[in-house]
Amino acid sequence: MAALTLTTLTTTTSSLSTLKKPFALAFSNTKFLKTQTFKTLTPLKSSSSTHSDRSPIESTNTNTITPTSTANPKSLKSRLRNGETLYGLFLLSFSPTFAEIAGLSGYDFVVIDMEHGHGGISDALPCLHALAATQTPAILRLPESSATWAKKALDLGPQGLMFPMIDDPDSAQKAVSFTRYPPNGVRGAAHPVARASKYGLDEEYINKCEDELLIMCQIESVEAVKNAKEIAAVDGVDCVMIGPLDLSASMGWLGDPVNEKVKEMMKVGEKAVLDRESGAYLAGFAMPNDGADELKRRGYHMVCGGVDVGLFRSAVADDVKRFKMN
Repeated sequence: MAALTLTTLTTTTSSLSTLKKPFALAFSNTKFLKTQTFKTLTPLKSSSSTHSDRSPIESTNTNTITPTSTANPKSLKSRLRNGETLYGLFLLSFSPTFAEIAGLSGYDFVVIDMEHGHGGISDALPCLHALAATQTPAILRLPESSATWAKKALDLGPQGLMFPMIDDPDSAQKAVSFTRYPPNGVRGAAHPVARASKYGLDEEYINKCEDELLIMCQIESVEAVKNAKEIAAVDGVDCVMIGPLDLSASMGWLGDPVNEKVKEMMKVGEKAVLDRESGAYLAGFAMPNDGADELKRRGYHMVCGGVDVGLFRSAVADDVKRFKMN
């Protein structure tokens, strides 16, 4: 491409002068323009493969692509293996702002709740972005234990997946299979373009994704608690989480998760997992009169201390109450 030249023009006060070759701009009484030569533009070198012979999902010469370096947070599984007790928050609002605040505040993980929260996959993505910015691991809680929901959630790239209402070992085995690529499972393959693999830039994704993913199964019924030991022993189940609200409902004590009979049933589930024959970790949710510190004392490895909307509700209600009473 030839160089471009900007040529000075001389103008009169009455009219614009004739444009001179090769190209010029004219202004009345202009004297400050000087000839400027711009370097010739060099076209980018073309790839050896043409647009027509490349697959839409094929990497475009990944040897020359260097993605922006972003440090990944230490995996939840590695921290659990190191003996840490992790403290987290449930996010029901699907607010990226609340997610970011939670990460900046120091929570070890945040559970984005698609079972009871109003949002779905598209709503979860901005929250994942916010948590990634604070280097906080995200766990996606599925609306149900199904291959479709697991597939969509996994492609977003969370560090953990939580399956609700797992009542028996067969359900746990199916849940694990939803997270594994064939021949070990039924997960659909879209890793060359999914966020989980940095849209194909992380070439090691398929070699490490199963080892890094934390698979959590929730036991939330009397049947599930009775099967807790067998559920925890299923290959691939990393963590068993007891759900006190649904457990109390299944026992006929809806709204009373700290009922003595419910607490006794929870101890049965706790003992089954904490025996550690399976190697699975125990997770739980703090309740009134059974707080986070108490769960930690009893040996829980992961503790969820609150819900974002609940914390906000309490804060604003207290704020209004203080003002109205003065």
